[in-house]
Amino acid sequence: MPTKKKPQVTAAPARRRELLETAAEVFAEQGYNATTVRKIADHAGMLAGSLYYHFDSKESMLEEILRTFLDELWDGYDTVLGAGLGPRETLEALVTESFREIDRHRAAVAIYQKESKQLVAQERFGFLAESQRRFEKAWLSTLERGVAARVFRADLDVRLTYRFVRDTVWVAASWYRPGGQHSPEEIARQYLSMVLDGIAVRE
Repeated sequence: MPTKKKPQVTAAPARRRELLETAAEVFAEQGYNATTVRKIADHAGMLAGSLYYHFDSKESMLEEILRTFLDELWDGYDTVLGAGLGPRETLEALVTESFREIDRHRAAVAIYQKESKQLVAQERFGFLAESQRRFEKAWLSTLERGVAARVFRADLDVRLTYRFVRDTVWVAASWYRPGGQHSPEEIARQYLSMVLDGIAVRE
């Protein structure tokens, strides 16, 4: 087995991103446990030993993939949550931002969907549990505000609605392909037109 080397600070950022994108696609397609460094290297067109020049293990690659995705997701979510929008507008913006993240990080979202339950048990991936708690709080508080403001129906089960919205949005990573017929904003608009007609107060 090749000697593992620490990531080099002189490695070209563009090449590093390219390797992480390749690794993310392999993880998403084949599963994290079934993926070896050699498989990633093969898809990247390089020797396995050369991959260790950039990353010390497949665990470090996965961690960087997921952290990059979640950092960008929360940059967008925090902007929405801090904008002082009404509950309906907040929900619309969160859904739109979610589809934009699927567009930017489709493979990472797929990995998160498939692997997070197993990964959170590892100390290295403890940040996933914290992100899940923040995610749930953001969505539940938005739905609760909407019910309190009589923007959403009074009989709405906010936790059940949260789970429905969460699962139906993020499952899009299994079929969405960047550059397709519909932009993430258009998909969000269509999705919201279906969901909000079901939870908004009828005039």
